[in-house]
Amino acid sequence: MPIMKKPHSNQAGFSFVDTFFGIVILAGGLLALASAFSQGMVLMSTSHIQQVAKEKATEAVESVTSARDTRVITWAQIRNTGNGGVFLNGPQMLRTPGPDGLVNTADDGAVETEPGPDGIPGTGDDVILANFTREIRITDIAQNLREVLVIVRYQNGPMVRQYQLVTYISSFA
Repeated sequence: MPIMKKPHSNQAGFSFVDTFFGIVILAGGLLALASAFSQGMVLMSTSHIQQVAKEKATEAVESVTSARDTRVITWAQIRNTGNGGVFLNGPQMLRTPGPDGLVNTADDGAVETEPGPDGIPGTGDDVILANFTREIRITDIAQNLREVLVIVRYQNGPMVRQYQLVTYISSFA
């Protein structure tokens, strides 16, 4: 009696192991995509705050150069207070310029605000910039040259970030 062979069934498809590894790889890709998306959202939510910090640092540099150009103060006074100058040492709250028109000096005005949701400055919904500080460090490089370092620090959630701007100023206007 001849031995009967079973017909060979050719079942094509994926095994459980193939399917499992495919799902794991797909899940890893989706998690990476979700992480990139959340990082992008964090960066977008802080872009306004970063722009404010950049503008406040630029304002401080313009204040120093303006002091030199307009001769509101002498070249010898364009220093920090510990060196006979008028610019305050250490981080200071953002305040409006005082009568001398300079920021980070002893005669500064009220704490700065920015327009609130209505977009109009000077109304009741304005936002106080209390989570910002600005520091101006002026260092002598040569007799007629000084380095001006402006550091604006701000709190964004639990993190404290900073924006630095370095420039050089000479006594020649």
